[in-house]
Amino acid sequence: MRGFLKPAAGFTCLFALATTGCSAGAEPSARTSSSPSESAAADDAATAAAAGSATSYAPYVSATEASDNDSAGSPATYNLAFVIADGSACTPKWNGEDSLVDSSVKSRISQLKADGGSVRVSFGGASGKELASTCGSATALAAAYGKALDAAGSTQADFDIEGDQLTDSDSVALRSQAIALLQKERSDLSVTFTLPVMPSGLDSDSLALLESANKYDVQVSTVNLMTMNYGESYSGDMGDYALTSAKAAHTQLKKVFGLSDEGAWQGMALTSMIGVNDVDGETFTLSDAAQVRAFAEEKEIAWVSMWSTFRDQQCEEGSDGDDDAATNCSGVTQSSGAFGEAFAG
Repeated sequence: MRGFLKPAAGFTCLFALATTGCSAGAEPSARTSSSPSESAAADDAATAAAAGSATSYAPYVSATEASDNDSAGSPATYNLAFVIADGSACTPKWNGEDSLVDSSVKSRISQLKADGGSVRVSFGGASGKELASTCGSATALAAAYGKALDAAGSTQADFDIEGDQLTDSDSVALRSQAIALLQKERSDLSVTFTLPVMPSGLDSDSLALLESANKYDVQVSTVNLMTMNYGESYSGDMGDYALTSAKAAHTQLKKVFGLSDEGAWQGMALTSMIGVNDVDGETFTLSDAAQVRAFAEEKEIAWVSMWSTFRDQQCEEGSDGDDDAATNCSGVTQSSGAFGEAFAG
């Protein structure tokens, strides 16, 4: 996704909202009792259960600037985008520019929590440098991640890995080692990997990242699929493509993590780019959002999300949002906050 910068045996558990699957030697379909490492992953579950659904709504928001549409749909969790490196240094900053302890950012995060949602810190994104490419050791990288989590007062970490970061095997391994270290220090840390997906499923690089997480014993709460930007060869319905992508990835997650059908669905999240996408011919509509929400509820998928609350409004007349993916509007006819309401069900 964009940044807010301007233009089996031996496998570890995948902890979903209701935990299924287990570490090496245990039965994949057996349910386990609640443990500290599952508590943060259960935050969304409790909120969603109160609303009568196993699927919560957790949009991506700017960590530095509020949108009038942030609270549309009453999110259970806000994904704070994005923490990346400050240039080539191992220094975490919001969008690579704003200090983690910036008073306005701290005030914004406090307000989001006061509105009723928890916060998940999202590292990476499509712009700038993910910290794993600038930190020299797993210890330094874990410390950088930890500083951002502490600044936000969060026990939930999302790693949005795409582009060159996804194909860099060295940074993939370093990140896995750092996350494993961080989880040893913080038993309640819930980890999500946000990865690109196609109607055929996750590509080999994404699967290699998940295998790396297994290798270093990272406890993964959810795998969040970016159901967007498929490419010019895909010109069909975006809602249908999202469901097709989820079904293909479901089969892969079962194999990678040794999960039951139910466990693989519960360990999945879906994020769509609302309205006009970055690829010509791709437009994700309000009808598509309703379709994804209904599917997620049927399968008891952990959470659904969108990129982003800033875009959840109609473009002003005369803007170029109807033809190109805009930062601050969707490019489709809608009322403000309509996508948030649709994803929240």
